[in-house]
Amino acid sequence: MNQTAPTAAPRRGREGREGRGASAAPAARVVRPGMASGKYKPLSDDDMRRIHDTALDVLENIGMGDSNHERLLHYALPKGCKLENGRLKFPRALIEDMLAVNATSSVAYGIDPRYDLELKPNRVHYGTSGEAVTILDYDTQHYRPSTLVDLYDAARLVDQLEHIHMFGQPFIASEHSDNSFTHDMNTAYAAISGTRKSISLGVAEVRNIDPLIKLFDTFVGEVGGFLKRPFCAFGGCPVISPLRWGYDNLDVMIRMAELGLTADIAIAAQAGATAPAALAGALVQTFAETLACLAVVNMIKPGSTIHFGMWPFISDLRTGSFTGGSGEEALITACTTQMCNFYNLIASVPSGMTDSKTVDAQYGSEKAMTTLAASLAGATFISPYPGMVGSLLGQSFEGMVVDNDMLGSILRVVRGVEVNDTTLSYGVIHDTVFGAGHFLGNPQTLELMKTEYIYPQVADRRTAGAWEEGSKETVYELARVKVKQMLGSHYPVYVEPATDARLRELFPITLKPDDMKAGNGRW
Repeated sequence: MNQTAPTAAPRRGREGREGRGASAAPAARVVRPGMASGKYKPLSDDDMRRIHDTALDVLENIGMGDSNHERLLHYALPKGCKLENGRLKFPRALIEDMLAVNATSSVAYGIDPRYDLELKPNRVHYGTSGEAVTILDYDTQHYRPSTLVDLYDAARLVDQLEHIHMFGQPFIASEHSDNSFTHDMNTAYAAISGTRKSISLGVAEVRNIDPLIKLFDTFVGEVGGFLKRPFCAFGGCPVISPLRWGYDNLDVMIRMAELGLTADIAIAAQAGATAPAALAGALVQTFAETLACLAVVNMIKPGSTIHFGMWPFISDLRTGSFTGGSGEEALITACTTQMCNFYNLIASVPSGMTDSKTVDAQYGSEKAMTTLAASLAGATFISPYPGMVGSLLGQSFEGMVVDNDMLGSILRVVRGVEVNDTTLSYGVIHDTVFGAGHFLGNPQTLELMKTEYIYPQVADRRTAGAWEEGSKETVYELARVKVKQMLGSHYPVYVEPATDARLRELFPITLKPDDMKAGNGRW
């Protein structure tokens, strides 16, 4: 069992910050990727040991179904796993050994090295995710099919949103949903054309991986260049709950391990439907299913990196339907994070999966509650589903901007309060009491306004009087204005023209050049 204590937060006093502002280096910002966390611990150490022990009992005695898979058995049987009636059973000692050798940190490479992220336990990062199938259209308030152009626009938006650190595929390109090869090549192209941050893509079939690597090699201009700096993680769900393999995504996971790439998985058993209704039981099953994936990738290549995507979901037991914005979801995600940190795993968890159908009060409260719980628990990589609405059904561009504000505020909570001789401010209090009588013009106030306090882009902080005298906009309406500004002006050329021509020659790229230029009429 690879067990470590949580990492202590570093001291970050006032010293050395003079003259730093919004354009300062990342280490000087109010908040930044990788803020130290991990203080919220809803489980006791004994609780975690019992969940762990029961999960290992599940893998040893029940095992994983649908295991008559040639590549899986090629690696598993020589390591001591047993195949009985189509179920692969994992010895307890093997799981412990694989936990011990599993990578405990990794780098999520940005397309631009400025966006490289060090992923390790108790350091918080946020990214988009979801693969929804629709867009919530602001003007009509109807859900329409998501398209490739939408995906490109989402990448351009994330490229400008400070507190969304990675671009994971938030929805599908529905016009290519019947052809996985064309879909995967085009989603990859849209991502590299729209952002310089680290990206991740859902890959439907293992046969698409080598062409995707070739596409990325062509983009960087070097055969083998992508494998030197793999700025894209390929994701999927290799498990069908309860406790059986999903072959297509299992093939992808195995290939990732063979190539030495990060296995980016999401195991989403749903309490009350595909996992026990008891939250402890849901944790046991989902932990077991995710441990099975960790064991497989480390049997293939010891020391492999896996984003330990233990994503237990919740049912509304009145109907059996998924509910992503519940208090139970916030709690079980925090428990999941605590389990991952206890075993020094790179915790990948979801949050922000609101059941609201639009950007309203329910939307904000459910997203903030679930994301704050995951963040304070110290998840390494959180998919807070920025802009996602309708229980993962649809995506809102305006919601992405609103959620960026929320994520910045949550990171500020995660950062906490630095207490030292300078920040205790005795001298400042003394001088102000016997001087100006207020702190507004104090040098400390001016110095700290950009390094201690965070300011939203669209959250409305006007006075009530100013709001009444104005147009009385909601945050949703203010976000619409911001989206139009951002997407109407930011058309980066991240793919050089000669490289773009080569990519279009080699792959069935359908994103039109005119859609990638200002003045196209969309925004």
